[in-house]
Amino acid sequence: MTQPLVPGQRPARCVMVLGTTSGAGKSWLTTALCRYYSNQGLKVAPFKAQNMSNNARVVAAPGEQFGEIGSAQYFQALAARAVPDVRMNPLLLKPEADTKSQVVLLGQVSDELSQLPWRGRSQRVWPQIAAALDALRAENDVVVIEGAGSPAEINLHASDVVNMRVARHAEARCLLVTDIDRGGAFAHLFGTWALLPEEERALIAGFVLNKFRGDEALLAPAPQMLQDKTGVPVVATIPMQWNHGLPEEDGVFDMRSTAAGAVHTRIAVVAYPRISNLDEFQPLKNVPGVRMSWARSPADVEGADWIVLPGSKATAADLAWLRAQGLDAAIAAHAARGGRVLGVCGGLQMLGEALIDTVGVDGNGPGLGLLPLVTSFEATKTVRPTRQCFGAVQGAWRHLAGVAVQGYEIHHGQTAQHPAMAASGDVARELMPGLAWQNPAGNVLGLYLHGLFEDAAVLRALFGADAPTLDAVFDRLAAGIARHFEPGVLDALAVQ
Repeated sequence: MTQPLVPGQRPARCVMVLGTTSGAGKSWLTTALCRYYSNQGLKVAPFKAQNMSNNARVVAAPGEQFGEIGSAQYFQALAARAVPDVRMNPLLLKPEADTKSQVVLLGQVSDELSQLPWRGRSQRVWPQIAAALDALRAENDVVVIEGAGSPAEINLHASDVVNMRVARHAEARCLLVTDIDRGGAFAHLFGTWALLPEEERALIAGFVLNKFRGDEALLAPAPQMLQDKTGVPVVATIPMQWNHGLPEEDGVFDMRSTAAGAVHTRIAVVAYPRISNLDEFQPLKNVPGVRMSWARSPADVEGADWIVLPGSKATAADLAWLRAQGLDAAIAAHAARGGRVLGVCGGLQMLGEALIDTVGVDGNGPGLGLLPLVTSFEATKTVRPTRQCFGAVQGAWRHLAGVAVQGYEIHHGQTAQHPAMAASGDVARELMPGLAWQNPAGNVLGLYLHGLFEDAAVLRALFGADAPTLDAVFDRLAAGIARHFEPGVLDALAVQ
């Protein structure tokens, strides 16, 4: 008989979500578990030792500082009803090229670690990773841990700091999730289990089939056959039609909208190769009358009411890509017709006259020339939460005038008026000091503030509507796993 869950137990029991592949469903399942256990009255924290993503959030760091963690862990903390902090994702890798990443350790950029090869880095960072996990275990009843990729990447096993090394350290009870829609799910589960050393296989408490279509009865006898071979039961089958509703972390999300109503606003968001913080546009999918799409060619922005240039981890390189696609001319023509253009962070920098980099952070180059601004890159990164009020916004964006907005900043660049153009009278209207500007015509807006569309006041000002709250999404996720997991399994995983 399952023991009751009792708040205040120490150290925390760790429940870990592993996957047979990237994209199997680890992040959303971890989020759902965080809210499920929180709903049981337990104190819960999420944890992912190492995340590779250019989608980051600003959270509390030691010494009254602010730092960065992956967006997935930020949302998992909110699902757990916990205050997000850097220990929940102690190592964040932000890709800048195919073979280069910026390393963020406990919220702060480490130039030294960024220069080290991947295998040489792992031993340097493990003590901090273990200490962060131990601290969270000491403060909580349950820690829900997310793995990365697959735990059975045998070429990486010796230098692993995110999967089974974490599982062993935490004595975690592990769920192994697979995407059955891709085909070969039972082979994926068995192969992953078989490649693990025996002591690590013993930590696998259950298999989860995710994204299932059809009649669950047709799966028999495969689940029992798999259990006969491994000793591990299939503890949940999650249906494909269950839309989790969370912001995507690993790539551009699909273009299907859950919003109702006649379309009044078509928004094209440019999806350049090093796009960052794309998760902040998720609410646009759910605003009635709004249709959002991703743009990679001039044809993709035809008919758009807005064109959005999002953040970038490599502004100069993404701007060069944008030009190579012919999107620069398409954006300029759209703006010349009076169409709305919005640039966020790296997108703001692209809208200016020039990018100036004397410290080797990003790169030099001419901007799109839609705002009379110049961006200079600095070695020090600005990372902070921000609450500001829009000033006297005019023109197409006038409904934002006076609206207070809360968001966050993550940028190396500092942007200011172009001196020569200012002298000639070509001046951008500054709407927030050092943070937001618009062109004299009023249809081009650029700002450093991330999270604009996550602010309910902004959605009401721009669209006269609200999007569903994340809290409602978290509760729906928790209720869903309670339905689809075998009875008693979730509670048993969290019992000491």
